[in-house]
Amino acid sequence: MPGRLFLRSLRNMNDVGHNSGWESSETADAASQGNIAADRLRSIIERIERLEEERKALSSDIKDIFAEAKSAGFDVKVLRQLIRIRKQEPADVEEQETLLDVYRRALGM
Repeated sequence: MPGRLFLRSLRNMNDVGHNSGWESSETADAASQGNIAADRLRSIIERIERLEEERKALSSDIKDIFAEAKSAGFDVKVLRQLIRIRKQEPADVEEQETLLDVYRRALGM
């Protein structure tokens, strides 16, 4: 499991330089593995941070588009509903609409 290997590498990193009874070649191997794990971790975190920044920018762009739609007279709540519906499978949309119609009739709407 990659997570366990990483944790083991971090533990090995912490043991480097201490009187752990390891031979010098084992210590060098542990330090090398720890550096590789630390570099990999840093790379993953930096990629996630970049993607979060991109998501933040996209979210701001979407907010601006909804504001534009609202100023053009469109109902933003309905636009969000349409977007949600368009993401669904047609059969699922039809089933939901049928159930909604049945429930409305049951309530006398």
